[in-house]
Amino acid sequence: MAEQREISWNRQIPIRYEADVAVIGGGMAGIAAACAAARSGARVLLVEQFAVCGGNATVGGVASFCGETSGQGEVFDAILAHLEAFHAIAPYEPYPQLDGRIFDYEILAVILQEMLLERGVKLLLHTKLVDVLVEDAAITGCIVCGPSGPEAIRAAQYIDCTGEAQLAHAAGCRTMKGREQDGLPMAMSMMFFVRHIDRARMNEPAERFVTSQRTVQRMFDYAAEQVPENRWFERLRQWDDLPMITIWPNGPRSSAVKVKIPMFDATDTESLTAAEIKGRRRMMEILDFLQREEGAPWLLDHCSPTIAIREGRRVVGDYVLTLDDVLAGQAFDDAVARGTYQIDGVHEPDTDKRKSMFTGAEARAVPPYHIPLRSLIARDCANLLMAGRCLSAEQHAMSSARVIPTCAMMGQAAGIAAALSVQQGRNLRELDAKAVQKIVLERGANLALDAQGLS
Repeated sequence: MAEQREISWNRQIPIRYEADVAVIGGGMAGIAAACAAARSGARVLLVEQFAVCGGNATVGGVASFCGETSGQGEVFDAILAHLEAFHAIAPYEPYPQLDGRIFDYEILAVILQEMLLERGVKLLLHTKLVDVLVEDAAITGCIVCGPSGPEAIRAAQYIDCTGEAQLAHAAGCRTMKGREQDGLPMAMSMMFFVRHIDRARMNEPAERFVTSQRTVQRMFDYAAEQVPENRWFERLRQWDDLPMITIWPNGPRSSAVKVKIPMFDATDTESLTAAEIKGRRRMMEILDFLQREEGAPWLLDHCSPTIAIREGRRVVGDYVLTLDDVLAGQAFDDAVARGTYQIDGVHEPDTDKRKSMFTGAEARAVPPYHIPLRSLIARDCANLLMAGRCLSAEQHAMSSARVIPTCAMMGQAAGIAAALSVQQGRNLRELDAKAVQKIVLERGANLALDAQGLS
């Protein structure tokens, strides 16, 4: 008898939640989408797989807003205002004068949940998307699973903010992934955090007991002696052995360290598992090298709960934003967001080194450009929008638009469009894009490409 390679299952699932707008994914795009739709009067449900919202900004440990942080819309403005009130963010400087506005991601996680609750968003944490029901090119329901088990969601409009286009993919929509020639995605990054030990006290028994130099050394010795057939770590001997790393301050006597982890696929279960394992091994190898060769008096504090993902799937929308659009500072009549960040060429997917596709840093810069509403509407579905890094864009166009402030700007626009569609009883493609744009502008988004542009 031939081995059965598939199973079928059928089960009645209770419709536990109904909403006007369902947002899947609680990263910064999802937060902005949910908050904007709720402000527009919609009943909003937000589904998030982790214990906190914020995505890469919180659970991914990427505690820095890249690019311009001013003029991204009222949702992001509110986030900044709360962080500033807590003294939990670096002072504002315009981009590119400042590229990387550092913030306290633990404070951010608290702020985000309170903003959602304040606006009346129904929040489901520890909840993952399982499947999608589709009829006549429209989503009729979603199956999610949390601690209560499988349950169904029904909404009029859906917004995919998963980063990996999980909702669109499950709904059968066309997606894109990786670079054109080989499908490789941009490299991921593992974030870890260290505390600085007082060098003058490192030989005191109490200090010596807790220093990570001692702990890491012991782990390396153990791995070499006790598990010779399955070595945990590779000992790095010189700087050229290290992958690309970036180090920045993380509060008093503390630093954040970002490590490039290429050649893994965030949309594949086994590949993403391997990326997490590789990332934590690299963390230990780099820490060992910096302590042993550079004398860094560092104590390992913690590693981010999940690896930070730059690229998963991108949804094919009514318009695919191109690299040429970005480099030309393209204007669109249906503009609802604006990108300003450089093309991210240093995270090319086939090396862990700081290799750039550009000959000079200045070649990476781009003029301000528009992101059209059409790039936030899934081509193959009547009631699906997307925001964040799964927008409809070519890989290098996405590499500019994927930064957190721009993701929030896209999310706010998608939330406004979804709520307006529900209120007017119209298909997304029947919406007046200018009406969406008008609300986007009224809510503080800067769409100007020059002094005479939209604002």
